[in-house]
Amino acid sequence: MNFVLAVQALTDAGVEFAIIGGWPAIMHGSAHLTNDLDLCYSRNPDNLRRLARALAPYHPRPAEFPPELPFVWDDRTLHGGTVFTLDTDLGRIDLLAEVAGLEVWTLDLPSLIRAKRAAGRPKDLLVLPELESLLDAAGDSGPVAE
Repeated sequence: MNFVLAVQALTDAGVEFAIIGGWPAIMHGSAHLTNDLDLCYSRNPDNLRRLARALAPYHPRPAEFPPELPFVWDDRTLHGGTVFTLDTDLGRIDLLAEVAGLEVWTLDLPSLIRAKRAAGRPKDLLVLPELESLLDAAGDSGPVAE
């Protein structure tokens, strides 16, 4: 699985998605390896178009789908289903329109602080002391890059 290229393609296309499954576990320190990328994606029509366009260059097809059978990859296909297990040139990608227990996606506090600092706008910089205090109060000693 070419994780970096897959995420970059989706991000560059403006796709609204959350990474679920094994990769978040790895990012949090798990030693468990995964050979696929699991994503939960927004089903709004514009996002379906962006998702279809972002993955099209990597030739998505349903996993283990006979090669002689035709398959059309586009936003209408995405609209017609909610779970897709795809073989792509990037590796296996599983798309799920909804995931039990996943209701709101948000940055964790260290990531929010990094994002605000990187944005550098006065309104973002103004809130940094409060966010850093909240981080200290929570006892999260995770690194927050300057």
